[in-house]
Amino acid sequence: MDGIILNKIFKALVVEESNGAFSCSIKEKMVDELPEGDLLVRVYYSSLNYKDALSASGNKGVTKNYPHTPGIDAAGVVAWSASPDFKEGDEVIVTGNDLGMNTSGGYGQYIRVPSSWAVKRPQGLSLKESMILGTAGFTAAIMVKKLTDVVTPADGEIVVSGATGGVGSVSIALLSALGYQVVAVSGKTEEFDFLKKLGATRIIARDEIMKEETRPLLSASFAGAVDTVGGVMLENILKAIKPYGVVTCCGNVASPKLNLTVFPFILRGVSLMGISAQNTPMPLRKEVWHRLADNWKPASLLDLYTEIRLDELSAYIDKILTGKVKGRTLVNMQ
Repeated sequence: MDGIILNKIFKALVVEESNGAFSCSIKEKMVDELPEGDLLVRVYYSSLNYKDALSASGNKGVTKNYPHTPGIDAAGVVAWSASPDFKEGDEVIVTGNDLGMNTSGGYGQYIRVPSSWAVKRPQGLSLKESMILGTAGFTAAIMVKKLTDVVTPADGEIVVSGATGGVGSVSIALLSALGYQVVAVSGKTEEFDFLKKLGATRIIARDEIMKEETRPLLSASFAGAVDTVGGVMLENILKAIKPYGVVTCCGNVASPKLNLTVFPFILRGVSLMGISAQNTPMPLRKEVWHRLADNWKPASLLDLYTEIRLDELSAYIDKILTGKVKGRTLVNMQ
């Protein structure tokens, strides 16, 4: 990499720690400050995920060292490559792995990463659309794939928790397009029309399914589930799944703990599948992105997002931490 590129200055959101307090500000950085990697990408778009907000607020379980630039998603154009798999000008998507966690992430206008983290943008999906989906949409697609490998639309309704969030909203759109009857769980009555527009056939108030239940099993109501919440929500969903149904889970915003018996698993044959988008093997990663660019591309994709600039990001980080963000938040890095 020549000196002109190494000395290039760009803007980035930087999180700094001072006496145990964390603050975000936009700073100028140089490409030479980025971590080692055989791929330099000019970032055009990123997105906001709950994990980004945790990193930006000093969660040491996500990011160990500060100052740091979060952003677990990035889509842009290769500015330099030492990899035979990519050339200058290629459009790429980079999500997961360590991006934005302990490696400077997509809230900088440049990232330098191992080329093994990157996927060439598939035809049918623009860079902007890839980040409307981002890690949340990618996670939703993996969850839907695992669920639909076992459960068919004829088996019954699929329940989706955290329905107005990034993973939940994309899951509803995907499942609805695939012919499933989707039950959305949400505590935001003002967003019920939004959920119906995405394809939810009915909506359950969050309080109805968050009640502590001592019974080991509930009425078998759902053929499957997408859970993004964890805790009591996941407990009650598991208790209410029909025989040989499937529950996919990816989040723990309510709690990482489960307090239930083995009865859903040994009496009804229910399967609980954990999803880790961060560690998705590259063959599956490519397959999922190509599906999202083809027959799984949500028809309601442009209804799913709010677009913001880098200088608006701090305010939206606060919003997502307090549950005030719906759908997806696209960050324009140009």
